[in-house]
Amino acid sequence: MTPREAFGKMRDYWLTGTEHYIWAPDLVVETPFGATKRISGAETFREIARAGRAALPVTFTACNTIAIHDTIDPEVIVVEYELVGTVHATGEEQSAQFIGVLRVRNGKVVLWREYQDTARIAAALSQGSTD
Repeated sequence: MTPREAFGKMRDYWLTGTEHYIWAPDLVVETPFGATKRISGAETFREIARAGRAALPVTFTACNTIAIHDTIDPEVIVVEYELVGTVHATGEEQSAQFIGVLRVRNGKVVLWREYQDTARIAAALSQGSTD
């Protein structure tokens, strides 16, 4: 699996909840601006992701790829994307942009580093509007 294929499976997971088992056992997930800065291990990540998904106050309806940047390292891409979702409390559609660094080795994701627009996410969830 290439990094681009892995990102496609991640997008599918965000929208459908279908687990594709693309994570390497030694997976590292980093969210420098998130509440949890670093998660080590695929099983730990799966547990946290399942709980987080169940608690989400939004249903994702689209994941729009803005750009995928190849790097000089064939294992690594940088992706710019936008998640769109319906906020349960208001029924409004909101979106936020992200940047991710994805490393795939031997067909499995070994690193996902995601930079989130936390201010936009917080505004969308607390106020129902970001404009």
